[in-house]
Amino acid sequence: MATTMNPSEQALPQSHQAIYRKVVWRLIPLLIICFIVAYYDRVNISFAKLQMQEDLGFSDTVYGLGASLFFVGYIIFEIPSNIILHRIGAKIWIARIMVSWGIASALLMFVQTPLHFYIGRFIIGAMEAGFLPGVVLYFTYWFPETRRARANSLFMIAISLAGVTGGPLAGWIMKHFAQINGWEGWQWLFLLEGLMAVVMGVAVYLCLSDKPATAKWLSDAEKKAIATDLAAEERSDHRKKSLLKSFSDPRLLYLALVYFLVLVGFGGVTFWMPQLIKNTGIVDAQTIGFLTSIPWLAGGIGMVFIGFNSDRTGERKWHLVFCAIASGLGYIVSAAYAQNPTIAIMALSVATLGILGIFPVIWTVPSTFLSGVAVASGIAFVNSVGNLGSIFSPTFIGWVNDLTHSTYLSVNVIGGLMILSGLFILVFWDRLLPTAQKGSA
Repeated sequence: MATTMNPSEQALPQSHQAIYRKVVWRLIPLLIICFIVAYYDRVNISFAKLQMQEDLGFSDTVYGLGASLFFVGYIIFEIPSNIILHRIGAKIWIARIMVSWGIASALLMFVQTPLHFYIGRFIIGAMEAGFLPGVVLYFTYWFPETRRARANSLFMIAISLAGVTGGPLAGWIMKHFAQINGWEGWQWLFLLEGLMAVVMGVAVYLCLSDKPATAKWLSDAEKKAIATDLAAEERSDHRKKSLLKSFSDPRLLYLALVYFLVLVGFGGVTFWMPQLIKNTGIVDAQTIGFLTSIPWLAGGIGMVFIGFNSDRTGERKWHLVFCAIASGLGYIVSAAYAQNPTIAIMALSVATLGILGIFPVIWTVPSTFLSGVAVASGIAFVNSVGNLGSIFSPTFIGWVNDLTHSTYLSVNVIGGLMILSGLFILVFWDRLLPTAQKGSA
């Protein structure tokens, strides 16, 4: 991965770059906090599992299916959600998403049966549907394509920050709030982290601007500069505007398949990392929470570097290939050394770094050949199909673990699928996405 400066970036005057720095500092910190809270609510069951599985008598299969049903609701409502956001504006719609999922997540504290668990997870997914693709779409209103991987990587560092802070926070809540008001620690976990989303939803409504033209904190000259950059992209004749044609575009289908394989791997670290660390012989919930922060910290650092380097060099394919294969190898090594905490955590760090490094780069691609409502629905389509991998992964791992009484086979399969995604990118990328190969086509 060379470090040659992207010519389009060299051409930007210093004052122009200052505009985008201003946009970054105004928008991204708030959205990072929102995404951190989103991940707390999405994956806190991986920590609650350490207590609620015994309290409620749930098997790994029940847990895995419940984890997966979040994504069923997410997928069903994701494309309509992104289209609504495109039509009515990001501020009100992202705020609605956060408030509704926060309430649904808090109510999960009252589950008593597998059916309650399944319904609750499905509703949380339905309420959160559209958040990630909505923000990715939102960035297309503010950043030209040559700057989008950096914006994505800064925003998506929230995944790593949520992993770094979420484990210790969950462990602390579960340990110190247990039996207050007669509730178990895992019940307090759902309640407190759900309420965080409600608070952030209100903050989004009060602080976010829908588009540069409505941003009171930008001068007229700054608004014009951003509009000029985006209008130049809009005039590119390689972009499709048809909603129906975009769904049959082989490039979009290809991205969706790649993203499916990536999210199969992501499900491994998202929902099973605490269990994988526990399998090394560590049993204290708070200690496990702290140790899970190590792979997420490595992943966050790597993700920012990869996103910035991809924009700086204008290269996409090899960044993705490297990340996918490194992640797969990390999984395989972690399975081989599952009884060695040091090697297992180092290997899981490589796996996490590889997966997180893919996200900021791959999300720059749909807007290189789609625009308007087609890019809104296209981003949601890729995320929806990809999240079928998030349904498959937790369910598959839970089923195989119950069948074999070990995580060895399931983790190796997940690692193999990540390597397959890298090979799939390597073989077909240049044929289907030649305009995305150099960043801005």
